Amino acid sequence: DGLFAPGERALAANVDYGIPDVLGKARLNYAGKRVAVVGGGHSAINAILELADLAADHPQTHITWILRKTNVAATYGGLGDDQLPGRGLLGLRIKELVDADGIEVVTPFFTTRLASAGGQVQLIGDTPQGERAITVDRVIGATGARPELSFLRELRLGLHPGVEAPSAMAPLIDPNIHSCGSVPPHGERELRHPEVNFYMVGMKSYGRAPTFLLATGYEQVRSVVAALVGDWDAAADVQLELPETGVCGVPAVVDANGVGADSACCGAPAAAPAAPVALELTTLEFANELALAPAASCCGVDACCTESAAVAADACCTPAEKIAVAALSGVGDAQSCCG
Repeated sequence: DGLFAPGERALAANVDYGIPDVLGKARLNYAGKRVAVVGGGHSAINAILELADLAADHPQTHITWILRKTNVAATYGGLGDDQLPGRGLLGLRIKELVDADGIEVVTPFFTTRLASAGGQVQLIGDTPQGERAITVDRVIGATGARPELSFLRELRLGLHPGVEAPSAMAPLIDPNIHSCGSVPPHGERELRHPEVNFYMVGMKSYGRAPTFLLATGYEQVRSVVAALVGDWDAAADVQLELPETGVCGVPAVVDANGVGADSACCGAPAAAPAAPVALELTTLEFANELALAPAASCCGVDACCTESAAVAADACCTPAEKIAVAALSGVGDAQSCCG
């Protein structure tokens, strides 16, 4: 439900969020260390690929990828068929790394708590074989995001209470209905707030919905700028063509645990998306109190945290935001997960 896992905050010094700069300023924190990456989306994949590059220079570096999915192949997406080449390349690279046993994959794993272990961290969780403890030096949480809105408190915002996007946007981007490629064209009109001449564009305009693509943001900006300069005809003439191949769909069947029996996500074979589980270091589609069903997304099956977990600004697909995870919540620069 987006709350911190037991023990998480006490071990904050060993936990990073999003995509830490493991090849730069954070290099010494990860070189030669045992690292667990929690999450099944593109942020997690980016972090793993950078850790793999680091391991090439520091062979003692050990990478463990923790997923709730039952099949790691569900993370690969459309691969060579993806109409977004950059996203397809991520899938190809992580598949190659997994196939070469370059990382340890633990799936399915439902984290229940963190514990200290002599300067290290134990991720303790449930598996089909029973409870398991994974001991590492550092944890990277890449399990979802939500927008940072605290600096806008003095403005009159019109936000949907569940999606945290502009009210008119919410039904257009609901991931239970729309994939990345099926979001209808929208512009200035849908992005309005009660605050005159105030708009949120880009990833933040999608609130908790994880299906943002950069092409959508470019058209949002064009439409809003046209409105701000008084060209209302241009503002209303919204045109947007999104890729049809490699984008994500929603699970066709969801079991009692919220796990889809199959999914059309990114053209992959039948795969099970993650199930929402309270008080765990795992991906959530949406907080349970939002009453929204699980949904796959172009940013993986990542999701959103509750207000208490948004310690620092967060967003999934833009460097200007900061990651806050569903149950792994803290600080960390967000990087590209959608392009």
